[in-house]
Amino acid sequence: MIQRIPAKSFYFCALLIPVMIGEVGCAKIMKGSKYKTIAADTVKKTNGDTKSYGDLLKNAKTEDGLFKVHQVKSDYYFEIPLKYMGKDMLLVNKISSVPLAINEAGLNKGMNYENKVIQFSYNKDAGTIWVKTNVPQVESPAGDAITRSVNDNFTGSVIETFKVESYNSDSSAVVIKVNKVFDGTEKSFNDVFSNIGLGTSPKTSLSSIEHIKSFQRNLVVRSLLSTTVTEGQTSMPVSIAVTTNLLLLPEKPMTPRFADDRVGFFTTPRWYFSDDQHQMERRNLITRWNLEPRPEDRERYKKGELVEPAKPIVFYIDPATPPKWRSYIIAGVHDWQAAFERAGFKNAIIAKEVTDTANFDIDDVNYSVVTYAASPKSNAMGPSVVDPRSGEIIESDVIWWHNVMTSVQTWMRVQTGIIDTGARANRLSDERMGNAIRFVSSHEIGHTLGLKHNMGASMSFPVDSLRSPYFTKRMGGTASSIMDYARFNYVAQPGDRVENITPLIGEYDKYAIAWGYRWLGADNPHAELPQLKSWIKEKENNPLYRYGEQQDPKNVIDPRSQSEDIGDNAVLASQYGLKNLKRLVPQITNWAAKDGDSYYDAGKLYMAVINQWSTYADHVISNIGGCYLENPVAGDKKNAYTPVPLNLQLQALNYVQSEIMTMPEWLFNPTLLKKTFPIQDSPMGPFEYGPYNVRRAYQYSLIYSLLSDERLLRMLEMELLFGKENVLTVAQLLKITRGTVFKPTVAGRNLTITERMLQQNYVDALLVSTDKLLAKVAKKSLQEVESIKAIQSPFACDYGIEKLTSSKNVNEDSLRNIFVTSMSRTSDVAVEKRGELLRIKELLEKYKNVGDESTKGHYLDLIMRINQSLKLM
Repeated sequence: MIQRIPAKSFYFCALLIPVMIGEVGCAKIMKGSKYKTIAADTVKKTNGDTKSYGDLLKNAKTEDGLFKVHQVKSDYYFEIPLKYMGKDMLLVNKISSVPLAINEAGLNKGMNYENKVIQFSYNKDAGTIWVKTNVPQVESPAGDAITRSVNDNFTGSVIETFKVESYNSDSSAVVIKVNKVFDGTEKSFNDVFSNIGLGTSPKTSLSSIEHIKSFQRNLVVRSLLSTTVTEGQTSMPVSIAVTTNLLLLPEKPMTPRFADDRVGFFTTPRWYFSDDQHQMERRNLITRWNLEPRPEDRERYKKGELVEPAKPIVFYIDPATPPKWRSYIIAGVHDWQAAFERAGFKNAIIAKEVTDTANFDIDDVNYSVVTYAASPKSNAMGPSVVDPRSGEIIESDVIWWHNVMTSVQTWMRVQTGIIDTGARANRLSDERMGNAIRFVSSHEIGHTLGLKHNMGASMSFPVDSLRSPYFTKRMGGTASSIMDYARFNYVAQPGDRVENITPLIGEYDKYAIAWGYRWLGADNPHAELPQLKSWIKEKENNPLYRYGEQQDPKNVIDPRSQSEDIGDNAVLASQYGLKNLKRLVPQITNWAAKDGDSYYDAGKLYMAVINQWSTYADHVISNIGGCYLENPVAGDKKNAYTPVPLNLQLQALNYVQSEIMTMPEWLFNPTLLKKTFPIQDSPMGPFEYGPYNVRRAYQYSLIYSLLSDERLLRMLEMELLFGKENVLTVAQLLKITRGTVFKPTVAGRNLTITERMLQQNYVDALLVSTDKLLAKVAKKSLQEVESIKAIQSPFACDYGIEKLTSSKNVNEDSLRNIFVTSMSRTSDVAVEKRGELLRIKELLEKYKNVGDESTKGHYLDLIMRINQSLKLM
């Protein structure tokens, strides 16, 4: 559930999680190359040091499948039929087991970290097998002249070579020894420690192949790879079990479907060349499963009857999943059946428990699995393995971290505890937790179907409608898409009698699945474009079907597409949310600390309330200097960029003045603070935060965000485009804010500690951002690499609930943005910020001798800070 790998697939939520999915577009023989596919009847035993088949494999244990796999003691051999030379195969590398340190870093069983398409080729002269890889991103018609150039300019690269050890009895297959690419000797097939960020190499003496299994379409190799990680003076051994699948890709790729920016699918890139072009055609292919009706059902399907797909999507529940949660996870999978019915398929997606664990291999790419990870990490993700030639999803996995339940429980408690008595306790009932798990399951399965986050879905529901029992029951959930981060209904008030407070699969989800999966029977993706565009045109003016791309949470541009918000007006929704938080704070100890209990859980709940207060403020601030983003096409009468209406920006600024500039006293309840400070867990144990520190840190963070260069630069852009009378200008923002911050100074009275804190925060935010803005461009140094870093994936959803110590790792390249920062030091932002500091200095000079000693000392300190920053001393 939910934050995009540049599709990371990657997201980032294209769904091509392969960090480096390489490929070979078509099996082509390169002109002048030393390697080519040799027919079985032409193979000659040219290498004198090959052994006879019988001698080499004497006493071998043999498994038959895609290739025969022979084990002779600790040596492993592949017997590769020559018919597979030049065929596209996908290498899929996954984590199978990890030690404690890796677990704590968020790397767990089931995570896919490196994929690439390879081809085996026979080098006759050298008596070797070569392996090459490339990126299957280019296509051109076989008969076009330009195809010659395509073949020469997009060639594969050789990554490995194997000596031919022997030939089978009829010379239709070669035998090669494969230990080196799986036991850590070579990194060509599997470079796990580089891909997870450790930057080390396996120690071959401590690494080995554990087993190799051969199936009809794939091979599964499990290895234990060991290394040592050194940090400072400390060295730590790390052993990771990894599984490599070698999968034969379909001879004929699935017919791809072209992406459209108005429907949120993960994508993989495709370039098209032809003789008839004036320029290369760039397309993105959506990632999706290959669903189509059986040949005998196609006429019924075209008439609108629901039919079962020839090959349904099947997910297996990890046998390690606690039994009481399995039915809820399965229900979350099956909830998507209604969406696939919109695409014309019934029983298109199924979830099953594993009944025969003896024959079940969770790492086999023939199985899509909801993998349960015993980990302190509170998160979930839904990556997929994709055929990059077509966008076909071959296999998907949901990685389910055990502690995701802690985040879900905290959200339910803080956001709905006031209206739902069952959500108040330290431990929810299994039924309530199970229903929350069902919602998380549905969201993550959505990613495995190819859907990205739709952060604009919550905007489709009017705020006051979220207080209506009739509306929420009819529409279901908190947004038009479960792919939003619209957690639970924090808008509903006591007495509203709203019961539907949990996210559900919505209208957008059903529409998106129909758009991506309805079978059209075309062999050419270009032929589908008129139909695909017409489906979007039918819905383009209905807010229920709007797609809002995920944005960097630290730099939100379009406030309609935010994380964690609900409703179409952030100011009004946040005001309702604050009313419920105000009711909750006095109840914290009653809910979280029963007789004989410590106040640890109460302190954690208290911190969660403060985080929720801060989240509401973030939602509101994003409207100031915000810009509505669309993906218009000719004829739809939409604009690509529209500033947030001036009246809404002013409403948001009023909220900032009343709720941030003067932080609410109810949030720092004296009775509560006598029992516990806000508590946040950390790797070093629980941290207790003093209320003054919390006030200062949260207020400063929000003010700094309000004055960010990116926000002010966007405000300048909108002023230039739409005129200062239609937008909130930078000058107006600073003037209004200054008036609020220094109101008690102008009144000539003594300042309280919180009033001094506000002025310090405002001035310091201006000072720090101005210093950065005017700093000379310096040579950038390489960032220090963390000793242990989890794989970054577009599918990793953000279930984190911590603010002070958490750092959301967002791949900004994969998120929509407006580039406004080039040469910002020469923009009016620098002028406005320095001018604001000079105006504040003038004001302080006037009142520096007014007030008590603390007040006067405070003014003198601010004057000195400004003088130092602007070099006025």
